[in-house]
Amino acid sequence: MVNLVAAQKPLLHGLMKMAGVQPYALEIEPGTVMNFWVPRETIKKSKKGEKVSKELDKPSKPVVVLVHGFAAEGIVTWQFQVGALSKKYSVYIPDLLFFGGSITDKTERSPTFQADCLAKGLAKLGVDKCILVGFSYGGMVSFKLAELYPNMVQAMVVSGSILAMTDSISEAALGRLGFSSSSELLLPNSVKGLKALLSVATHRKLWFPNRLHKDYLEVMFTNRKEKAELLEALVVSNKDPTIPNFPQRIHLLWGENDQIFNVEHAHNMKEQLGGNTTFQGIKKGGHLVHLERPCAYNRCLKHFLASLHADGPSDKSL
Repeated sequence: MVNLVAAQKPLLHGLMKMAGVQPYALEIEPGTVMNFWVPRETIKKSKKGEKVSKELDKPSKPVVVLVHGFAAEGIVTWQFQVGALSKKYSVYIPDLLFFGGSITDKTERSPTFQADCLAKGLAKLGVDKCILVGFSYGGMVSFKLAELYPNMVQAMVVSGSILAMTDSISEAALGRLGFSSSSELLLPNSVKGLKALLSVATHRKLWFPNRLHKDYLEVMFTNRKEKAELLEALVVSNKDPTIPNFPQRIHLLWGENDQIFNVEHAHNMKEQLGGNTTFQGIKKGGHLVHLERPCAYNRCLKHFLASLHADGPSDKSL
């Protein structure tokens, strides 16, 4: 029987190419390969005998890097944002390690390792400076990248994420949501588990046939062992985290009905990060606000990007 989610992939890939991005597999170091969707205009024509050109041009427009969360790869997460941004910006969508086509034989699983590989990959793609847009797990990786490579990151937009997953935040969130572990929440192995994840990740109740849930589990939840290790490496002791002094402007763009990381987390983080940080809430949006309310999300995102060349936006809700 045909997997319906897998069958839709060529259509999504086609839409992404129409939006101006193409896949590009990049060796970060021996044993580590990351898949990126890169601006089509940066890919040079392949030489005779090459399937894909090994050389890329530098981006010609301001660079926006869209960093996905834990339940899906890059273009599935950001499918409604790529076309909205690609006319004015050079858009890059990485698949973090163990998502999409990205893989490593290294044993390191921390967000720091993900951020380090992502930064090296962007540098190899000719990206000197970028604006990061990070969602959930991708937001934590983005914070690390901005901390470790401040000269590369001009600004950040973060949705449904926190600086670091401390053990107390993890325990409190899981207890409130009724899950015993991060793996139970984020690595469902049954239709019931996937439905439970979607119920806490969205504001509006969504209905899909069980067949579609089953097909999604088969396609999107691969590399389970490695992803479970990523979740283990994500949680740090309350004693460990310090608040970095970020020089970049940071915009917290939140679904006001986010059940996983509610707006209280966003407001607390805004206070911790200081004067370079702004907050914007989107009404009737949950954790997956960029998929639930893409028009409102894109409008907020584009406004912030434009504001980088003007006065910053004030806190407000849409």
